[in-house]
Amino acid sequence: MNTGKRRCRTCDTWLASDNPGTQCGPCTAAYALQAPVLPAEFWNQPTIHEAFQSRSIGQVFRAYRHAQIPTLPQTTLAVWLLLTQGRISEIERVRRPVTDLERLERWCDALHVPRHLRWFNGGAFEVRDAETQGTHDKSLAELGLSYAASLPSTVEVVAELGRHDMERRTFLTGTLFSVAASVAPSRDWLLATLDEAGATRGKISSEQVEAIRRTFGVFQELDVMRGGGHAREQLSTYLTSQVVPLLRSNDPTTENGRALFEAAAEQLYLLGWMAFDNGEHSLAQRYLIQSLRLAQAAGSPELGAHVLAGLSDQATLTGNPDHAVQLAKAGRAGLAHGHSDACLADLWALQGRAEAAMGDAKAAARSVHLSETAFADVDPDSEPEWARFIDPAYLNGEYAHTFRDLQRPDEAAHFAGLSIAESERQNRARRGSMAQAALSRSAIDRHDLEAAASAGMAAAKLAATVKSSRSVEAVADLRARLRDHRESPAVRDFLDVSGALLPTMGPRTQA
Repeated sequence: MNTGKRRCRTCDTWLASDNPGTQCGPCTAAYALQAPVLPAEFWNQPTIHEAFQSRSIGQVFRAYRHAQIPTLPQTTLAVWLLLTQGRISEIERVRRPVTDLERLERWCDALHVPRHLRWFNGGAFEVRDAETQGTHDKSLAELGLSYAASLPSTVEVVAELGRHDMERRTFLTGTLFSVAASVAPSRDWLLATLDEAGATRGKISSEQVEAIRRTFGVFQELDVMRGGGHAREQLSTYLTSQVVPLLRSNDPTTENGRALFEAAAEQLYLLGWMAFDNGEHSLAQRYLIQSLRLAQAAGSPELGAHVLAGLSDQATLTGNPDHAVQLAKAGRAGLAHGHSDACLADLWALQGRAEAAMGDAKAAARSVHLSETAFADVDPDSEPEWARFIDPAYLNGEYAHTFRDLQRPDEAAHFAGLSIAESERQNRARRGSMAQAALSRSAIDRHDLEAAASAGMAAAKLAATVKSSRSVEAVADLRARLRDHRESPAVRDFLDVSGALLPTMGPRTQA
């Protein structure tokens, strides 16, 4: 009989009669080396939530210790984290946050911090009840649409956008796109760019920033070759976990700080473009506006103009060509204080598309000519990485769509053919698909059903290999235009094959 004896609270073995505690010797030793698993109630305390909202591991350590009864000594926490008491004290006192993700992850693992509280890896730190749900949803709808004067506020918005994009890929699905929200930031950017035109810029030399830029290059290549729905989740994860912590602990007043903010702006632009290509215009607009703000902070008028080119393209595609012209003009005005002939060519090309959508044939043809003139002056070695794909495959494709909208099929077919040839040379399926679609449209306008069906078939086959809602929509448009011509064997083949391929392309708003 073991009447009167006690069991260890951890392993349930019998305690020795001379043991005054509640654990056996081995468990006591083990407990001294590792933190206990604390109940959910502990992590739900207001002081704990405030600490995690600060995104400072030092404040988390302090709140974690003081929330326990009795207060946990720094020496015990140091043992659990394999640190010294002095290091714990330093982390709690120093205001500059720790940004080493590996260390943050290891420390939170040691303390058994719930995953949703880990802000540094996209944790879903959300504390709300039914009464605040409506306010929360409203704030989500407004998230990212403002061009904040405060740079720290912009960084926090960037973090929120990336986090929600990762966790709730459809969190803005029901939100309507508003082109007016793009125009106001363009004015703010232009005024700030004009004010800062004389600021000096340092040479990028940080290995960390160069690594971020190399990552951008990889994701840009994936986007160009595979479409915007292919790798956006991975890029938003990288931005939120790797880049945002650096933005919080640096500022653009230093040489490397400017380079860091410019690199972050490039990634935000690419995320916006990926969302745009995937048909998620509300999300794309928010990414692009925040990219514009960081580009201004970095003192990069070229990149800011590039972002406005993206907003102009979006405005045309969503049926707002008049706003698109304004955005393209603002981009060119800002670009006067920088230099990128490729970006200038792009802005003229997109202005031409907007003018064509408005039915202004003379202005559109002039813009195409000015775009060609600007591109003739491009020196690839002096252009930034983001301008690499502003090339003949892209620009000729834009010219083809311009003349398609002007119902000038011969010129549309000419430029579409140039874009197709260059796209095939580079193996760029998305651009090739859209160029083939433009070629098919020009053939429809010439009443050449066989040529239209042949180009349409090529567009459908290429669209099935990428994740791009624009490519899918182009094929769907061809199907609608050719559906009444089923008597043609070529058209019938196109309709049958494209109809079979469309399900493999996925819904237009999904990756």
